[in-house]
Amino acid sequence: MQLDINPDLAEMRPTVRRFVTEQLEPMALQIDALGEVPAQVLGALQAQGYLGMRLPANLGGAEADLSTYCLVMEELGRSHRVFTLMLDASSGLTPIAIARFGTEEQKARYVPGLADGSQRASFGLTEPDAGSDAAALRTRAKKVEGGWSISGMKHYISGAHRADVVMVLAVTDPALKARGGITAFLVDRGTPGMEITRTDKTIGSDPIQISEIRFEDCVVGDAAVLGAVGQGFAIAMGSLVSGRMGVSAACIGTADRLLEIAIDYAKTRTTFGQPLSERQAIQWMLADSATELALARSLAYETLRRIDAGEDTGSAPSMVKLFCSEMVGRIADRAVQILGGAGLIRGVHVERFYRDVRHYRIGEGSSEIQRMLIARDILR
Repeated sequence: MQLDINPDLAEMRPTVRRFVTEQLEPMALQIDALGEVPAQVLGALQAQGYLGMRLPANLGGAEADLSTYCLVMEELGRSHRVFTLMLDASSGLTPIAIARFGTEEQKARYVPGLADGSQRASFGLTEPDAGSDAAALRTRAKKVEGGWSISGMKHYISGAHRADVVMVLAVTDPALKARGGITAFLVDRGTPGMEITRTDKTIGSDPIQISEIRFEDCVVGDAAVLGAVGQGFAIAMGSLVSGRMGVSAACIGTADRLLEIAIDYAKTRTTFGQPLSERQAIQWMLADSATELALARSLAYETLRRIDAGEDTGSAPSMVKLFCSEMVGRIADRAVQILGGAGLIRGVHVERFYRDVRHYRIGEGSSEIQRMLIARDILR
């Protein structure tokens, strides 16, 4: 099994881990205590060159390959999910889509700010009656003189309340829908007719929030179209492989940290005159967790190798995302069980991880959608 990323990147891991441990981890404790992200986090990530990692170098990015990005995501995942979300916001679906499909004007306008963290982006797909089922989208964009008028509602949109630009998918040809009838638009914060009508905290950490966006005759110019008219669904789906591999890497990092915490606790916690680590029930939970983590790493690293080599990976990224997101949930549950009462207390790492990892089985395509994609691929 391939239990580490390629040899060149493996040498980079200690440097990233030292940065996470020495600089980010103290700020992770502040996030939990204050319920907000300290301003210095952004500067710390930028100083290391981690923001905009996957964006073009001529626009301020590092132009890193997917394996490099995922290694950093994995190490950030060992600390706080907020850090992985900040990395994703600068190199995730919307920034990558703009860098790949945007006009020169759009790239110049958005990418440098996204790369250095001075701007934030969000992705507006999900609606009350649509999300994974893009054919059910109801948000419409009608052609008007000089541009488009967007009307509809998006909800459960991560970070939209702080986004400077939202990539909005809207139906431009109801007859075609997902087969050429959906267009992507870049809508700036403050555009008349666009309003954040609600923002909710989630089961996870307080700074992780999702919003509802309403569009009422929100008029944008033709220059707001990303790619070609009707290309929106293809643009979004084409960027999901990177997102799913990044999420999977974060799951691996979190699971690794949880296993370390559980092992340390089992060795030092004594009950009835014996350390927990000498009890078979605890040993089996640790053994299962170590085995699942090893399998997740092997599957993820092999898929990354194939992606970076330009190979057709089929549904492998969906397999990786499905297995890693489910795996980290099981390991988090076992870690809480091993710590017992100590694992239920706010401020204890495993309690926060337990809540935060629940997101992973839903975001970037739920586990059920991944299973559907895998089945569709193997049944062709």
